[in-house]
Amino acid sequence: MSAEHAAAVLAHLDRRGFDAWLEGGWGIDALLGRQTREHDDLDVIVPLEQLPRLEAALHELGYGVGFASGPLSFEVVDDEGRQIDVHPIALQPSGDAVYQMENGRTWTYPAGSLTGRGEIAGRAVKCLAPDMALLCHSTGYTLDDVHQGDVAALCEHFGLRLPD
Repeated sequence: MSAEHAAAVLAHLDRRGFDAWLEGGWGIDALLGRQTREHDDLDVIVPLEQLPRLEAALHELGYGVGFASGPLSFEVVDDEGRQIDVHPIALQPSGDAVYQMENGRTWTYPAGSLTGRGEIAGRAVKCLAPDMALLCHSTGYTLDDVHQGDVAALCEHFGLRLPD
């Protein structure tokens, strides 16, 4: 997925009044303010209550359901094979955001986790805060070379360290 297409998708969602935060590879590149590698998808976090409207908005861009459906994470894909991974969250009065995982467990984004700001193709975008982006990008799986590069760039740029 090109930077221009990712920015166009986010602009489309913004015009329709969606709250959407980036995570994953594009989330890190947005925080860095530059594209560091090619991306095969765009990971977006959206409030659970916006899902019915979100699917319609993505359909306007030519995206159809590729795998699964809300309230769990799901993928939409367009005719060119571009993929958007949607991660629904339940916003809490405390400011936390709760994500329901496929295994039945939950992941909590603590209050303040959705405060990151970045840029893709000249467009300002919302993302995870840098420390939360690092935690999400490095927890729960073995990092391949690409993801190690993401983590290293994030740590260097923001003066972060991998959690112990």
